[in-house]
Amino acid sequence: MNVTMNITNGWLARNNKTLRNYSPNFNERNEPPYLLIIHFISLPPRQYGHHFIRDFFTNKLDIQADPFFEQIKDLKVSSHVVIYRTGVIEQFVNFNDRAWHAGVSCFEGRETCNDFSIGIELEGCEFEPFTKEQYRSLIQLTRQLKKHYPLRAVCGHEDVAPGRKNDPGPFFDWTYYRQQAWCETLKK
Repeated sequence: MNVTMNITNGWLARNNKTLRNYSPNFNERNEPPYLLIIHFISLPPRQYGHHFIRDFFTNKLDIQADPFFEQIKDLKVSSHVVIYRTGVIEQFVNFNDRAWHAGVSCFEGRETCNDFSIGIELEGCEFEPFTKEQYRSLIQLTRQLKKHYPLRAVCGHEDVAPGRKNDPGPFFDWTYYRQQAWCETLKK
């Protein structure tokens, strides 16, 4: 199901495929973003369809809900959006602001990628493919972001934090995504 996606003042318009929640884990950015960074996330690992990602990004995660949460209890992170397995997009940080998604990172010799990137989390892991619905939403979102921001590159978290991160992993179909979302040769 394709739903019209619009961005106004850094926020996706809400509809039955886009939700909004507010993460306190962000700060102002000093320049427009020119890089998209694709991530994956599942909480607990390899489990989907829960509210735990939302709770994690809004600092409301109940660490008693799963033993794994003890390992991440002190982290304060966010991403601009999460695309769930169903294709629903939930936005946590305004695209004009700096989400805390990349951590220690470097792109083309420039460190601190959060300063100049938009972070997109796909609900998933390194052991299985992402869904058609996720690709559909990611492609539509990317096309909209390109209309509003001077995006010139896209990469995985693994590319800006090699050895530390492995997302979006081997099952992310870069060729399909690039052909559909960018329709041109793009840096990776």
